[in-house]
Amino acid sequence: MNIPLKIFIGYDSNEPIAFHVLCHSILRRATVPVSIIPLALNTLTNRYTRERGPTESTEFSLTRFLVPSLCDFKGYAIFMDSDQLMLADIADVYLDTPHLPERAVYVCRHEYQPNASTKFLGQTQSAYPRKNWSSFMVFNNAHCHTLTEDYVNSASGLDLHRFHWTYDQQIGALPLDWNHLVGEYEPNPFARNLHFTLGGPWFQATANCDHADLWWAEYAHMRHCAQGAEQLEAVS
Repeated sequence: MNIPLKIFIGYDSNEPIAFHVLCHSILRRATVPVSIIPLALNTLTNRYTRERGPTESTEFSLTRFLVPSLCDFKGYAIFMDSDQLMLADIADVYLDTPHLPERAVYVCRHEYQPNASTKFLGQTQSAYPRKNWSSFMVFNNAHCHTLTEDYVNSASGLDLHRFHWTYDQQIGALPLDWNHLVGEYEPNPFARNLHFTLGGPWFQATANCDHADLWWAEYAHMRHCAQGAEQLEAVS
């Protein structure tokens, strides 16, 4: 494992609060230095050139596959969708990747059919094999040389999300509690990472979704820290 631990998080301008709360939840619980890198479109203009397609529900739907290239195909890195909430020490994910040198990527291998036809902001809920596998990935970058900038900019979205860029035996499995799909699975008090894939508490339509209390508690903790900084600035 590299120190600091590289964590790339998809950034969508429609959900900035989700990104910041996720970052806060990671930093609160991490026991190793972490480097959190937002995958924001305005920072990738020289690397990501494709137009957003009609089935891409977020601005980072496909930019996530640039992670190995952004790391110069060296070391390890984690990718996370921004609509998640970390409830454990993210360094522990490596305890569940005992054969990482032999794999290109580790994911939670969800096998399910979406419960709804739409999700946040009225986006279409697409159903396809290996859905949501790519929403939390641990990359062994040296084994991901297929994911060049040219390939990511030209391959179909389904080829990327279905992991056609690697061999099946190169896809390692993580316990599902590292990517608990809120609203698709029954509530899990032992989940280590919550994924509000149908829309999180920051949207009015899903404000009362399962585990919303945990997200709001994290948001309140982050706001409390911010208020302390504001008070310090006011008296300085």
